Amino acid sequence: MTDVNTPKLALVTGASRGLGFALAAALGAAGWHVLAVARTTGGLEELDDRIQAAGGSATLAPMDITDAKAMEHLAQSVAGRWGQLGLWVHAAIHAAPLAPAGHLDPKDFDKSVACNLRATATLIPLVEPLLRAGAGTALFLDDPHAGEKFFGAYGATKAAQIALAKSWQAESAKIGPRILIETPRPAATATRARFFPGEDRAQLADIHDEAARILATL
Repeated sequence: MTDVNTPKLALVTGASRGLGFALAAALGAAGWHVLAVARTTGGLEELDDRIQAAGGSATLAPMDITDAKAMEHLAQSVAGRWGQLGLWVHAAIHAAPLAPAGHLDPKDFDKSVACNLRATATLIPLVEPLLRAGAGTALFLDDPHAGEKFFGAYGATKAAQIALAKSWQAESAKIGPRILIETPRPAATATRARFFPGEDRAQLADIHDEAARILATL
């Protein structure tokens, strides 16, 4: 059982950069204990510094979400240490380079499927009982580019991820957990800079402002 004085636990997958980083930082500052998962150790350490400076706490888990065995171990560790989850924010994404559908790189496409779709399908059944135990919420971030030119790999796999989340949402409507799907406003992230290199970034949302707006929906 979780001690009554322990902050509720938020699992953030893809916490080392971009909107995942901003959401994890905001959660930590708001009193959640953040379990931050990402491959980039440096980004996780920067996140930990930011959360601690705001008076919060975090546990860093430098893991690859496409490693099914590692994700099983993660879920078992959460169950053994905390017994439940209050929130899962799934912000991890593989943003393959833009390319015509007739020239997709097979390796990049496989990485897109592994990260954006298969890892999500692996995590949902692992996280679901933990969220139910904590009367928790899962938050997915939509980025609708399916069908746009050059977005074949990213658009298709991101759309498939959200379709999976919507099925889970419909299935869980009466029994829980609560599943939320939000569409962030265009923000000044490194991923967007790769997709739209000539864009005026001054017109884009600040990721920390956007994180606060999204978390207000919780």
